[in-house]
Amino acid sequence: MGKLYVVPTPVGNLEDMTFRAVKVLKEVDLILAEDTRTSGILLKHFEIKNAMQSHHKFNEHKTVESVVNRIKAGETVALISDAGTPGISDPGFLVVRECVRNGIEVQCLPGATAFVPALVASGLPNEKFCFEGFLPQKKGRQTRLKALAEEHRTMVFYESPHRLLKTLTQFAEYFGMERQATVSREISKLHEETVRGSLAELIEHFTATEPRGEIVIVLAGIDD
Repeated sequence: MGKLYVVPTPVGNLEDMTFRAVKVLKEVDLILAEDTRTSGILLKHFEIKNAMQSHHKFNEHKTVESVVNRIKAGETVALISDAGTPGISDPGFLVVRECVRNGIEVQCLPGATAFVPALVASGLPNEKFCFEGFLPQKKGRQTRLKALAEEHRTMVFYESPHRLLKTLTQFAEYFGMERQATVSREISKLHEETVRGSLAELIEHFTATEPRGEIVIVLAGIDD
C-alpha cells in the first residue's frame, strides 16, 4: 500500500518552500493540485516534473475514491493547495479522511500557513485562540457572529480584500468599535503589512486605503 503526503506550499515567498517538501514532491507518483496552473509555476521553479491532477472543492467528491484506490494499489500521492497547508480553508479534509478510513498512512509535512505568522505578529494573546477561517457569506453568518460575541479567546479569520470593510463593520456591530484587532495582508510577500488598532481605527484606515492581497484578521476576545 502507498502513502498520502500532505505538503504545505509557500503562501507568497517561494523561499519558504522546505527542502523536504521539494524532495517529497519529486519522489511521489502523483501530485494532487488545487489549481494545476498555479501549482505548475511552483513545480517548474523547483524542477519538479511529476504527474499532476486537479483536486479542488468542486471535484474532490468525485476524485477522492480513485485517489484512494491508486494509493491502495501502491502509489504514493502528494496533496498540495495553491498556498499554505491543505485542509486549512482549502481542499484536503475529504481525501485525508478517506485515507484514514482505509488504513492508509497519512503524513502531513510542517510548513507555511498564513494565520500563524499573522497571529504571532498581532501582539494579541495567543496562548489560546480559535481559528474561524472564512465566515459564511450569507446563511449562518449572523448566527456565528452572535455566538462569537461571547468568545474569550483570540479569534482568527480569513477574508478577501473586497469584503474586508464589510466584515470589519460587522465586527464593530457585534463586538464593539473599541475591540482590538489586526489586519495582516500579503503574508511573506514584498508588501507584507500588519495594521493594528481598534475596529474603529481599522475601518477608518481601510476606508482611506484600499485593501489588497489575501487578508488575515486577528480579533481580541471579550475581556474577562
